[in-house]
Amino acid sequence: MIPTPTPIARVVDAALEGTVVLSFSRVGSEVRSRLEGWPSTASLPGDGRRMLVTGGNSGLGYAAAGALAAAGAEVLVSVRDHDKGERTLTRLHEDLGDDVAERVRYDVLDLGDLASVRTFAAARRAEAAPLHGIIHNAGAMFPDRAETVDGFERTYQVHVLAPFALTSDLLPLLAASAPSRVITVTSGGMYAQKLEVDQLESPDDYRPSLAYARAKRAQVVATRAWARRFGRSGIDFHVMHPGWALTPGVESSLPGFRRVMGPILRDPTEGADTAVYLALADDLGAGPGRLWHDRRPRNRHKVPWTRSPTGEEDALWDRLCRDAAREPSVTTTTADGS
Repeated sequence: MIPTPTPIARVVDAALEGTVVLSFSRVGSEVRSRLEGWPSTASLPGDGRRMLVTGGNSGLGYAAAGALAAAGAEVLVSVRDHDKGERTLTRLHEDLGDDVAERVRYDVLDLGDLASVRTFAAARRAEAAPLHGIIHNAGAMFPDRAETVDGFERTYQVHVLAPFALTSDLLPLLAASAPSRVITVTSGGMYAQKLEVDQLESPDDYRPSLAYARAKRAQVVATRAWARRFGRSGIDFHVMHPGWALTPGVESSLPGFRRVMGPILRDPTEGADTAVYLALADDLGAGPGRLWHDRRPRNRHKVPWTRSPTGEEDALWDRLCRDAAREPSVTTTTADGS
């Protein structure tokens, strides 16, 4: 259960949230963790749990995988090729020690290829082992508009469509392992955009940050859609934003932002903290489908014009089902997806 904050902690939290800059920076996490007495992620109940972290070879994904393993969980990280996977395991052994690293393994997954998603999910079902949670972390800000092998704009596919397909394919396994959780890592940038389903692929106005923010807003809406449809199946769906963390993606995609904000950016461990907390904490004290930041549910909107018209959530769900060629169900499937 989330500890009840003191009146002072409530006031400070609200003040931080109102500033945005302080809230999203390392100042926010450091002040909140001290005032609210956050338990360390290593103390969370990870024993006996098996978790999947996408994009676990660097940045927030690497930090989340290490923290989950340190808490006692078995962790599978997805990477785009075997070289990255082997380097990730080597680094984990060096950073965390053999006892922790031995609980982590990897498999190859390319979110830019829906056939790869099917293959990856079929391998998980064939293992006949439980799956207690997914942290959808993998993503990137692409400098130019391009389409995947499936014919979709890649920002949309990597951040929204492929995670939807992967969750759909693993839904029966998650339900069989309930209680389980699906956590999606979004971005505070989504606060600048509203969901417009017909603009998700940025057909006429592609800009890297715009396409990224649109996809991240869609993740927030999709999480609520998942919770409304499958919240009674024993699977909780949550979405969190990590604040501003210094990751390889930020360094390569936003060098100007990195130069200006560098001194107050969070490190990857601070950025991944809430995702790990959502994955392992016994009782979150809040309903599913929520947006979280720094271990607390937050408003999905900071300004009124980012609210979507009635029906847009259903339109997104229908589009994802159509584009992914999936109709999510908790009915058990075979290893080949039939």
